[in-house]
Amino acid sequence: MYDFNYHQPETVEAAINCYAESEDPIYLAGGHTLIPSMKQRLRAPTDVIDLSQIPDLQSISAEGETLKIGALARHADVAKSAVVAATTPVLGRLASGIGDRQVRHRGTMGGSVANNDPAADYPAGVLGLNATVNTNKRSIPADEFFVDMFETALEEGELLMGFSIPRVQNASYQKFANPASRYAMVGVMVAVVDDAVRVAITGAAACVFRATEMEDRLNESFDASALDGVLCDASFNHDIHASAEYRQHLCTVMAKRAVADING
Repeated sequence: MYDFNYHQPETVEAAINCYAESEDPIYLAGGHTLIPSMKQRLRAPTDVIDLSQIPDLQSISAEGETLKIGALARHADVAKSAVVAATTPVLGRLASGIGDRQVRHRGTMGGSVANNDPAADYPAGVLGLNATVNTNKRSIPADEFFVDMFETALEEGELLMGFSIPRVQNASYQKFANPASRYAMVGVMVAVVDDAVRVAITGAAACVFRATEMEDRLNESFDASALDGVLCDASFNHDIHASAEYRQHLCTVMAKRAVADING
């Protein structure tokens, strides 16, 4: 690990000012990706700005029918939140299945979404639930936020502040997890939002994506059998854990399980 300056601001304004005044800064959320990258000397920022002491970024609340979650809310916070359970319980269940206990008590929703790991769970949640990503500069619809592997619409220095999630009529997240890491080899969020079905898939390709053919079929008939014979069209990941063909197959299997779960 190279030398760097460490900062721990207590307000959003102080964090943004620190970033602007530093040579090559980076924001630190939970640190699950950044710290290993720095230890391996793959990242060498001049300044690390730790956001963990900013209470405004950790809140979870409901405003009308909209769920508001701060970027620094930890997975464990989301999983056990009574507000989440009352408004969007599927998100709490998703959070409870991330990694292990240690990961859930350190990792944050904002850090996961900003990192956009192709096998992370939250991107499917944010995209499938039609959330809005709020930054210090603007509000970004989920459909415009995720760009490619480890790439998002965030601009240089833009700070992810939190998420706004609309009322969800019904939803289920089904994941085929790697038995060691609990990362999603394929994770599928099926949600009914504003009387329309959204299907978001993570783990299968380089970036989370919407399965539009599945959405069309389910909007016509919301039954698992409506997905018979449907195969997603994407450039699927192929690695030691699963072939591209197996991941393609899992997309349909997990989507069917999600629909069956919703239908009870």
